[in-house]
Amino acid sequence: MLAHYLTLSLRRLWRQRQANLIRLASLSLGLASGLVIFLVVDYMFSFDRHHPHMDRSFWVVTDIKRESTLQTDAAPRPLAEVLRQDYPFVASATRLETVFGRTLSVPGGKRGWMKKFNEARNVCFAEPQYFDHFRVEWVTGDPGTALASPNTVVLSERYARKYFEGADPIGRTLRLDNRVELTVTGLIRNPPPNTQLRYDALISYATLPGLEPEGAMRDWEGLQSMCFVLLREGASPRQLTGALDAVRKKHLPPGKAAQFAYHLLPLGELNHERSGMAPRPVLYALIAVGLLLVLAACVNYINLATSQALQRAREVGVRKAVGSSRTQLIGQLLLETALLTVLAVAVALILAQLSLPLVNRTLAAQVEALHPAISTADLLRPQSLGWFLGLAAGVVLAAGLYPAWVLSRFKPAQVLTGLPAPRAAGGFTLRRTLIAGQFVLSQLFLTAVLVINAQLGHMQHVDWGFRHERMLTVWLSPPEPVPYEQLRQEWLQLPGVQSVTFGSDPPASPYNRPTPFSYHTATEAEPFETRLRAADEHYLPAFGLSLVAGRNFRSTDTTAQEVLVTETLVRQLGVSPLGAVVGRRMRVKDADRVIVGVVGDFRSGRLNQPVLPVTLVHDLGHTALAVLTLSAACPPTTPAAIRRVWDKALPDRVYKADRLDELLESFLGMERLLAGFVRTFALLAMAMSCVGLYGLVTFMAESRAKEIGVRRVLGARTAQLLWLFGREFGRLIILGFLVAAPLGWWLTESWLQQYAYRITLGVWLPAATLGLTVLVTALTVLGHALRAAVANPVEYLRVQ
Repeated sequence: MLAHYLTLSLRRLWRQRQANLIRLASLSLGLASGLVIFLVVDYMFSFDRHHPHMDRSFWVVTDIKRESTLQTDAAPRPLAEVLRQDYPFVASATRLETVFGRTLSVPGGKRGWMKKFNEARNVCFAEPQYFDHFRVEWVTGDPGTALASPNTVVLSERYARKYFEGADPIGRTLRLDNRVELTVTGLIRNPPPNTQLRYDALISYATLPGLEPEGAMRDWEGLQSMCFVLLREGASPRQLTGALDAVRKKHLPPGKAAQFAYHLLPLGELNHERSGMAPRPVLYALIAVGLLLVLAACVNYINLATSQALQRAREVGVRKAVGSSRTQLIGQLLLETALLTVLAVAVALILAQLSLPLVNRTLAAQVEALHPAISTADLLRPQSLGWFLGLAAGVVLAAGLYPAWVLSRFKPAQVLTGLPAPRAAGGFTLRRTLIAGQFVLSQLFLTAVLVINAQLGHMQHVDWGFRHERMLTVWLSPPEPVPYEQLRQEWLQLPGVQSVTFGSDPPASPYNRPTPFSYHTATEAEPFETRLRAADEHYLPAFGLSLVAGRNFRSTDTTAQEVLVTETLVRQLGVSPLGAVVGRRMRVKDADRVIVGVVGDFRSGRLNQPVLPVTLVHDLGHTALAVLTLSAACPPTTPAAIRRVWDKALPDRVYKADRLDELLESFLGMERLLAGFVRTFALLAMAMSCVGLYGLVTFMAESRAKEIGVRRVLGARTAQLLWLFGREFGRLIILGFLVAAPLGWWLTESWLQQYAYRITLGVWLPAATLGLTVLVTALTVLGHALRAAVANPVEYLRVQ
């Protein structure tokens, strides 16, 4: 019997191949979309789940409570050592510090080095306990001693090839910032892509004291390191929470202790909290979108299957008349669905695999991951295989059960005598509900696309409040002194270089942490914070910043006493007029300074923030970049000449330059990624909706065939017959719009609230959404409806 069912199913699928190809394409597209989303989410959830003792491993983070609560991913440097020594329930604690902007060079050659590299994010200072907490595969070396001594380093295989070109790295040396010789004491496997701890070079933490100022390693107020704690078997996280509270009160002054709070996060949350790239709400939202797209594909299948119900009514009637039971009919119809689903899954796997390279590149560019390798082969893992097979079975039931139930209800006496059967099929109330649901989904995505595109365009035309065109940033590698004046004078002699300034950051920077300061009372901090920028006397004219009151820095200020403040800072101080602050003293960064001028406001950070108070400090010692302004007629040879000046003045440093406009564009990176995802999902949702509409118009043309024929014979015009279709779709569009419009408005308005510089929603949004929906619907159904309306009525009235 099963072979008989299989033969009949294959014969039926081939006979109706045009309709089945449409069903197959719709189901494949929905499944492929869902698969890509689920594979991405599964990859994000797999981060740092491979380490041992996950149930006892915790990450200590710090909240700073001032004007507002600032969540950080760091902890004080002495914390891990105190926990190891004073609390027996702590099996181990380790700290690590990620390196940014450090130079690692391979000694040798005529200039003292053979190769040099500017390293960031992939290199860290780590303690020997690091290897007790995290799974690291060793090629050679002793985990217990490799990082026990100062001036040692452990390399991954990738970085060993990078530095030593395949030669045995053990015993070789690297130079850090041209100050310290590091001996390679271990070789480890490359870190996996699904980890936040993606370190290719681990420098012994004992090296740090020789590089830092006196007392920096005992600083309880600075948050420089990441701290991880491993509890002993049977110890409770509550014990550690209590210990952290006691440590805070013991080692911080009473006035400062209230400003800090230590918290525990499970190690498995490393990728979802604080410094992670995949917050859980985002992942849950992606799961919901994936389920909606798969559900939409199932709805389309149902719509197309039920639209063919009339064609199969007599087949079902004959089968029942010769003794087929309802269970057998449902089994036969479900087998057809299962065959189509198997084909759809195969096609979906191919489509997903073809799209995953683009997904991997997008993720790598956005989150700086180590080349994620998401693949459909990940479905072969036991956990993934379980939900994938469950998804396929769910699709078979969701897409095939209702059409099978509808067709199996047909009564032989009705369908074999030519009596109408559609009512026997339940009136298809559910199919109209599903079509309306598709309209809700597609209009929600359309609303999101319109709002995100409008907001993105709005942000691209933002007035930053400073000049940023044709500006080149050259990054200064700490910590050795920089020949500022030599670089300035030689760069200014190059054709096309108009100005040179040095600073810690451009006016707008992603590193925009708040800094407390005092103005009214030297010993008491103000209730709000400022953002700091180290700058020289050329900073204001280079960026076109205007002085509202007072004067610019003087070059004779060599002790970093002079500061400039912005208008917003003065207003928040409650001082009027603005010039009244000039000559007054303020204390910031543990030093008394003098306000010499007030600068016009400018944007200092991301565009979801309002204009914030900023303080410019005349301090060359803390500058981290040079900014060169190039003329519009800058010769193409100038960038290479700029590098030659650098190599001559700083031969041991790595030259790294970027356009300032690229930095500002990076502020919109997440919005662009979101816009790309939403556009893709909107396109898929509209495609699903169009296929569903095709199914509905096919059903209407068949179920109302005799009515159309009678109306045509009685003189009905084509436009009147088209109205039969238009009225049906119009009701469903309006019904979907009544649900989607307020929901879409609420969702997008809530999303826009995170931006201080945002668009205003108006009547244009629902009008554009409804108009585009009507247009897409009309283009989808008009051709099919027109063919039904102009067909020869004899075809409809002929006795079947």
